[in-house]
Amino acid sequence: MVSYEHLSQRARWAGGEPLATRLMAKALGQPDLISLAVGFVDHEMLPLEPTRQALAKIWSDPALARAALQYGTTIGHPALREAVLERMCRADGRNAAELKLSIENVVLTAGSNQLLFLLGDVLCDPGDIVICAAPTYYVFLGTLANLGVHAAGVEADQYGVVPEAVADELARRKAAGELGRVKAIYVTTYYDNPGGATVPAERRAALVEIAKRWSQGHTIYLIEDAAYRELRYTGEDVPSLRAFDAEGDTVVHAGSFSKSFSPGVRVGWGILPPALLEPVVAEKGNVDFGSPHFNQVLMATVLQEGLFDQQLNRLRVGYRDKIEACLRAADEFLGPVGGVSWGRPRGGLYVWLRLPEHVDTGLAGPLFDRALAEGVLYVPGEYCYPAEGPLRPRNMLRLSFGAVSCAALRQGVQALARAICQVI
Repeated sequence: MVSYEHLSQRARWAGGEPLATRLMAKALGQPDLISLAVGFVDHEMLPLEPTRQALAKIWSDPALARAALQYGTTIGHPALREAVLERMCRADGRNAAELKLSIENVVLTAGSNQLLFLLGDVLCDPGDIVICAAPTYYVFLGTLANLGVHAAGVEADQYGVVPEAVADELARRKAAGELGRVKAIYVTTYYDNPGGATVPAERRAALVEIAKRWSQGHTIYLIEDAAYRELRYTGEDVPSLRAFDAEGDTVVHAGSFSKSFSPGVRVGWGILPPALLEPVVAEKGNVDFGSPHFNQVLMATVLQEGLFDQQLNRLRVGYRDKIEACLRAADEFLGPVGGVSWGRPRGGLYVWLRLPEHVDTGLAGPLFDRALAEGVLYVPGEYCYPAEGPLRPRNMLRLSFGAVSCAALRQGVQALARAICQVI
């Protein structure tokens, strides 16, 4: 047992065993376990050849290779910042001038999670509030808890967070004299983790309008987590939340190459409003003096050589097959089970299941151990809900299809169906 008695308050806020560690401990001793819990990318589709080609390109130019191995700047490698900005503008169908953006708005980080931490640290004091969908990305909930920040959950449906619920929460906080403590609204806009929802354009416009309208005395920032935007398998793309922020003063756009290229490279980015640039970069300098420069040069080269889109197309084909396999298995094995329903996301890596209300999917509930006995692991949905807001339902669970084969997906969903039938 670790004692936190003589450590900082922040260490005590962060205390406790992470969910991933608990899930791993449950799985030990079961080498044949099919894990539909871990949000990893496909090990077999990692970009060995594109990375080799990019490294060869860097090594062919000794000046570039030496520069890549040297310190970079805190804000990040200019060529990669330019490429990130150009890709977002092209995806949104706008140019940088229309979006009131330049390379100066782009900050490179060690994955998007570092940016989320920096934003929480810069924007919030202990006791402040960030509004989130219920459910939402549980790692970010841990980040906020580590900072002593309250995550306030609001209603979400198959289209993501409900704008009217955000407005109602802001009105409630104002009536309670707490509006000054609300510092941000966090939204995963594309194929969200855990629900797989994509926020439609009309809701994006409404969220920006709500954030601006309720920024009374201070700016309430909209943090757009677009980590899964590139992993679209069907349907049309939707302009980013940033595209609806005409003044460019409200939306923070966060992205990452972890899911779309390689998590081991650990390169993410933020496209920030002007007022946040200096404080975020200053805080980042205190944290890491600049994220790994070599990795940034590598990603810039991957993009310049056209290797990124080749890898992305490969991932989209592979993951499209996997999500179809997962949903076919759900139709076949879970469809006949009464009271079980699930989403049908157009992208991302997750499928969100709702079970009958009396079925507890948590670690202490009967289903979790039955599923382990049947050889399958999932993430209990209760961990994806903020502590404040709507009551945490105990009958939800998240499946991740990214790291296992189509055959294993079918077997895993079938095993889960057997476990559910034993406790339903």
